[in-house]
Amino acid sequence: MIVSKSNKYTLLLSHDPCELFKHFNLSHLHGLNSKDCKKYNNTSSDSYIAGMCNYIPSTDKLFIFINLSRCTSDIVTMGLVMHETMHLAFKFFKDEEQLITFAEKEAYKISLEITYNIKNGKY
Repeated sequence: MIVSKSNKYTLLLSHDPCELFKHFNLSHLHGLNSKDCKKYNNTSSDSYIAGMCNYIPSTDKLFIFINLSRCTSDIVTMGLVMHETMHLAFKFFKDEEQLITFAEKEAYKISLEITYNIKNGKY
């Protein structure tokens, strides 16, 4: 699991969605469970978890998880990341323009980090 912390959230990146359960040392997480994750045929086109934005268990802190195996192209990566940053933005903003602008800026940062590191063999 690649972990990157910012002021507003923790970014979690992995090629294996089941690592999310290991990372938090839980068998159940926000309505999902590790047993079903392990049974699921996780591929680059379908997975038990493609991405997730939610609270870190037993805290008021947020995380975004991105399943790197689903990042098959720049456009797919941006779509997945933007989806999760929109969930995140709803936690901080009520104003539509602020919400979308925040989500877009965060999505650009995360997507650039992911695509750069995938292309350079770091992920």
